[in-house]
Amino acid sequence: MKYLSLLVFFVFLSCKSTFKVLERKDIILDSLSIRAIYPTINGVWFGGTNSKAGFISFQNEAETKIVKLQKEIADFRSMAFANNNIYVLNAGTPANMYTLNTFGYSCASNLIYTETGEKVFYDSMYIDMKTGLGIVIGDPTEDCLSILLTENSGKNWKKIPCDILPKTVDGEAAFAASDTNVKIVKGFIYIISGGKKSRLFTSEDKGITWQVFDTPIIQGEAMTGAFSMDFYNKRKGIIVGGNYENQKDNSINKAITIDGGKTWKIVSKDKAFGYASCVQFKPKSRGKVLYTCGTSGVYYSTNFGEKWTKILDDADFYTLRFSGKNNIYLAGKNKVTKIKISH
Repeated sequence: MKYLSLLVFFVFLSCKSTFKVLERKDIILDSLSIRAIYPTINGVWFGGTNSKAGFISFQNEAETKIVKLQKEIADFRSMAFANNNIYVLNAGTPANMYTLNTFGYSCASNLIYTETGEKVFYDSMYIDMKTGLGIVIGDPTEDCLSILLTENSGKNWKKIPCDILPKTVDGEAAFAASDTNVKIVKGFIYIISGGKKSRLFTSEDKGITWQVFDTPIIQGEAMTGAFSMDFYNKRKGIIVGGNYENQKDNSINKAITIDGGKTWKIVSKDKAFGYASCVQFKPKSRGKVLYTCGTSGVYYSTNFGEKWTKILDDADFYTLRFSGKNNIYLAGKNKVTKIKISH
């Protein structure tokens, strides 16, 4: 593992709508790509390739702990935190969910759920620590999305039967691009699908009943649609993605909603970035400030997606998360990065 520290100063016009990078630190990880992270003040928990997971400290190298969870090669792309445990789940079959003990960064692991099947492929996980409600979503194994649910912060999980879930169409699934296909906001569950059909699935009664809404984002092919989603509150949300096989296409790959997903508006048409794998709202920004990463670089918006500005050229980040208002962790191919931003 190699550590690279870089203090970066950008000169911008004095303007409230402009962000700059005050500090940057890269941690290089040999042969380890990461799409699932959970941020803390001191560092970031991660799930990655080669069956590896653990904690990477940005303050004390002695606290960094990387473990191999199983002998079989797997890519852990879903992650959440609850009950002083990190929950990690791999994409593909067999799907294995482990807990990692966070006390003292021990990373002691325990296998708590496993599922096998030719079509088993889980994409994203979210646990609401305030209510204990948590969800894992995956590609269809029948004619519905695969959904696991917990009501006790991950202690127990149950698979929702397909006969009470909305039906998917042929070629509709989800992307395990950045662990951001699902979110829970004040008891409301939001799920975004992608592929030949890209829709929003919502439930306000713990998955008993569902509503499904179409989105206008590019779709129709296997590698098109929404790759990432975030909701600032129960009404204001955004999806980003595009065409993975034509990653420069920025025509209709960003859309926003202000009514909980019932209706959507394409923003920044033919502008800014093409394919994007992750989008996140900046905390305490009234839902106006967004950050996204993908193969075009790292961008931000200060007006709810209408206009975007590039802040980093890096094209190898897959996912990002805020730690507080002004610190961002980014992870991707063979590195994890922390930046401090400011007006």
